[in-house]
Parts: sequence; structure tokens; C-alpha cells
Amino acid sequence: MSSNLIISQLKSLRLPGMAEAVSDMLKLPVQMRPSLESAVTKMIETEIRSRDDNRTARLLKAARLPEKVLIESITCSAARNLTFDQLSALSDCGFVRNGENLLITGKTGCGKSWLACAFGHQACTLGLHTQYMSMNHFTNILKQAKLDGTFEALLAQLNRIDLLIFDDFGLQEMDSITRIALLTLLDDRYGKKSVIITSQLALDKWYDYIAEATLADAIMDRLVNSSHHFDLQGPSLRTKRKK
Repeated sequence: MSSNLIISQLKSLRLPGMAEAVSDMLKLPVQMRPSLESAVTKMIETEIRSRDDNRTARLLKAARLPEKVLIESITCSAARNLTFDQLSALSDCGFVRNGENLLITGKTGCGKSWLACAFGHQACTLGLHTQYMSMNHFTNILKQAKLDGTFEALLAQLNRIDLLIFDDFGLQEMDSITRIALLTLLDDRYGKKSVIITSQLALDKWYDYIAEATLADAIMDRLVNSSHHFDLQGPSLRTKRKK
């Protein structure tokens, strides 16, 4: 069987990683080509890496993260009220697998969304289904789902996602539809799946923002219990990134 036919058949079998490995090895001089065992190992390793890369690409596309941020690019300092140990403790996304929440507060521009996107990117690389939404967008799609009768289907769809990221919590008044939807999601996901919420509001202001006492009690109880909290400090990073 010719080399080109081998590569073609591997691709037809949906083994692009193996096809790539064979192609690379065939480019080597005959005396430098690996043994059968080494060649098979290389083919398998390349195929696994190819599948991991493709899976990550699919998850990142579905996540719709507004920023591509790697967790290792996050700046940790006392001035930001964020230490390397705090970041490292959550970087394996064990909190997502354990159904714990991450709440990120701080003034505008201090890097809340940036940090949330970094965790979202990390979750995707670890094979966890992730979805990012601004709270404004979340509210809008809830309203539309109510109008077209797909509200329950939408909540069911969101509940299948391992990590939900809600950005800019507290920027606009929360309506009754959003309160009910948020409580339903948090209740269904409690202890099983995770949410990240970013907000300019200090955590002790969230209760008043939600406004309706009974629902506020229930939402905050499910949000705060088994959660991690980063309260970012320091000046705006947007000016620094622009420079």
C-alpha cells in the first residue's frame, strides 16, 4: 500500500492525528524512522492530542467567551487582592465538578470579566461545557423564551451546561422573569454544576438588588453556600491594556 493511500485511508477513518503522525514519519530518512512500537505510540499520542484539540475548539466556540484569556496570564498581586495561591487552588476547575460557585466582585475595569473568561477558557480545555452570557443578554433571551413558549426548554438546555458565566450582574433592574429563572437554575444545579457571576456590586448589596425578599433569600442561599469569592481591587486595567 502506498504512503499516500495509507494517509488517505486514515483520514477517511476519521483518524487525522494518526494521518499526521504517519506523514511526519514518512518525511524522515529511512534510517531515522522509528521502530514499529515507537511509530504506533507516536500515532496514538498524536491522535489523542488531535481529538483533545478539536474538542477544546468545539467547546470554546460554544462557550462564546468575549475574550480569549489563559489562566496563567492573570496578574496576581496584593494590590489586586488576588494571590497566586487563590488562583491556583481553583485552576483545575474542581469547583465546577463539585458544583461550587465563583462570585467575582469589584469596580468597573478591575478585571472581573477577564478573570471569568480565564476560568471559562480553562474549563473548556478540561472538557467542561461552558457558556458565557451578560446578564442583559440573559434577561433578553428569557423574555423572548416566555413569548415563544420555549422558557422551560431554555432552562433545561442551560442546566445541561457544566459552567454558566453570568457577567455584569446588577447593571440593570432585575425583573420577575429573571428572578424566577435564576432561582430555578441555581436550585436545579445546586451541588451538581457551577455558575460564575461577576458584579460591580459588593456581595452584601446583592440581596437588596434582587429586591423581592422571599426570592432574594432563596437565591442568595443557593449562591453563597459552597461558593468562592474574589473581591478584586485596584485601578482599571482597561487603560493599561489599551496602552
